[in-house]
Amino acid sequence: MEKLAFLFTGQGSQYVGMGKSLFNQHEIARQTFEEANDVLGYDLSKICFEGTLSQLTKPEIIQPALLTLNVANYRVYMEQVGIAPHFLAGHSFGEYAALVCSGALTFADGLRLVQYRGELTKLIMESNSGAMTIIDGLAEEVIEEECKKLSTNDHFVMINTFNGPNQFGIAGHQDMVEEMEGILLEKDAQITPLLGNAPLHTPLMESIIEKFSDFIDTINFYSFRCPVISNVTAKPYGTADNIKDLLLKQLIKPVQWIDTMNFLKRYGVTHAIEMGPQNILGNLVTTNTPSIKALCYSIKEDQKVINELFPANHHLRKHIPTVVTRCLAIAVATPNLNHDEEEYQKGVIEPYRNIQTLQQLIESENRQPNIEEMRSALKMLQSVFDTKKISEEEQNEWHHHILHETGTYYLLKEKQVQTI
Repeated sequence: MEKLAFLFTGQGSQYVGMGKSLFNQHEIARQTFEEANDVLGYDLSKICFEGTLSQLTKPEIIQPALLTLNVANYRVYMEQVGIAPHFLAGHSFGEYAALVCSGALTFADGLRLVQYRGELTKLIMESNSGAMTIIDGLAEEVIEEECKKLSTNDHFVMINTFNGPNQFGIAGHQDMVEEMEGILLEKDAQITPLLGNAPLHTPLMESIIEKFSDFIDTINFYSFRCPVISNVTAKPYGTADNIKDLLLKQLIKPVQWIDTMNFLKRYGVTHAIEMGPQNILGNLVTTNTPSIKALCYSIKEDQKVINELFPANHHLRKHIPTVVTRCLAIAVATPNLNHDEEEYQKGVIEPYRNIQTLQQLIESENRQPNIEEMRSALKMLQSVFDTKKISEEEQNEWHHHILHETGTYYLLKEKQVQTI
C-alpha cells in the first residue's frame, strides 16, 4: 500500500519562469499567486515569471517566492489527485511551506513569516561576516574533523546541512569557510560556494533571533492535520505549541535531512513527492533512501506516474473530504457545553440531521456538493457551534481546517471572513 510524504524545497531550486505554466493552467495556482501579491504588497508573480535571477534570489524575495510555488503545487495536486500525505517535510525554509500545507499556518501568515525572515537574513548577509558552501564527495567524519581543527570558540566553520552521505553544507565566518574550501579541495572534494548566501543554520544567525521571536508572537498557529518533520530534530513537531521554538532553533541549528529521510523510511513511506519548482530533493531521496520512490510534481512525466498510482476508481478517492462531510464529522466531534435538552434538539440534532440528509442526496447523485450546499452545511454547523457554546477560538480553528482540507480557500473566503 502506498504511503506518501510531500517534500518542499528551499534555496537553490529557483529559476526565472518557475510557476508560470502552473499559473496559466490552474485557477487555484493563479489565486495562490494573487493572494501572495496582495499580502506582500508587490507583484511576486511578475518577478517569478519575468524578473531577473538577481531579483529573484534576494532573500526577502526568494523565500516568499518558493513558499508560494510550493503551496501552489500542493494545492493543484490536492485539487487534481486529492490523496493526502502521511508526512510533510521541508528543506531549510521549505519547512514553512510544509507548515502551511499541514494546516498549522495560514498561507498569508506563512508569507509574512518568510518575508520577515528574508529581511533579517539580508541584514546578516550585508554584514559580510559569514558564508556557505556545498561539499560533495567527502564523508561526514572527514569534514567534521577538519572543521574542528580549524575552528575556535568564537571563530568557526561547521556543517550546517546534512544532505546525504556524500553531500554536506558548511557555513560560518567567511574567512574560515574560504580556508576550509581550500583544505577540502586538496582532499578531492567538489566545492560549490553559495555566493551571496547567509550562514544559515549556524550560531551566526543568533543576532536576529530576538526580532524573529517577537514577530512570531504575532502569528496564529493551528493544530496539525498532517505531521511535519522538523529540520532540527528529524521528528514530527508534535503540537502547535512547539512551532515557535523549533522555527527559532532552525535558524541556528543544522538541517538534519539524512535523519529526516531515514525517519520516513522507518515509518514505511513508499513515495516522496517534491512540490518545488524542479527535482532537487528527489536526488537526495534516492541517495539517502533508494527504497523510497522519488517524484516531482512539477515534472509532467512524474505527474503521470502519480495519476497512475491513484486512478479515478482508487479506494482512497472515496474518502477525500468535502465541506459537507467535514461539517458532519465536526458536528459530532465538538464537545457540548449546553445541557438544555430543548435547545440541543433544535440547535444540534436537527441541523446535524439536515446535513446528513444533504450528504445522502449528494451521494445518491454521485457528485460533489455545489457552493450553495457548502454554505448551507456551514450555516447548520454554525448552529451546532452556537448551541454547544463552542468558543470563538475553537470555531475559527475548525473553519480554518475545513477550508484547508477541502481546498475551498478562495471559494468560501467570504464565509470565513464573515464567521471570524
